[in-house]
Amino acid sequence: MLGRLLKVKVIDHPYAQAILTVLRDRRTSQIEFRKGLVRLGRVLGLEMVKELEVEECEVETPLGVKTRGIRVKDLDQVVIITVLRAAWPLTEGLVKIFFNAKQGVIVAKRVEEKGMRNYEFEVDVAYVKIPTITPESIVILSDVMVATGSTADRALREIITHGRAKKYLLASIIITPIALTRLSKASEELGINLTVYSVAVDPEVNNRGYIVPGLGDAGDRAFGS
Repeated sequence: MLGRLLKVKVIDHPYAQAILTVLRDRRTSQIEFRKGLVRLGRVLGLEMVKELEVEECEVETPLGVKTRGIRVKDLDQVVIITVLRAAWPLTEGLVKIFFNAKQGVIVAKRVEEKGMRNYEFEVDVAYVKIPTITPESIVILSDVMVATGSTADRALREIITHGRAKKYLLASIIITPIALTRLSKASEELGINLTVYSVAVDPEVNNRGYIVPGLGDAGDRAFGS
């Protein structure tokens, strides 16, 4: 049972699901894998725009006719925080939608040498650079694979030390029920409204902390390591 402060939106659009299928395929090349992450970043960004506040406005067309339209008020308030390194291509896609977004980074990794306990890893944060966050900010955390939620949880705790935002959104390709439970608990503890956007919810995390069926190691596949 997820808490009241967490919302989950799974993008089941055929275009998104077709790209996800390519990403899952072990035969997909490094370049095509990266391109797929960028494309899904755009898809997630378009879905996230629905979460933003809009207002009516009036414009005059080249024919001298005035017509009504809308303006997305929150577009200039977006702050994208990227969990390095796998999420860079995903953020590249997000920025194509949120073109005026401020950007920050969190260099974080699971300490896999110490193993996983109760589906939780210790997380080492090596570097944090986050722009000022105001009560009007829309914070997007970009994290490709959210297996146990340990890294995303730690990243959110780092982010709120830089200010409280109006909304918190998580952009991911695949997440698990284990991670959602953890993030639900974190949102309650931190007192933040968190909306998770993902292309799939995969059922399992293996004993190495990898999502099954998953994508494998997204960072290695995207950057050829």
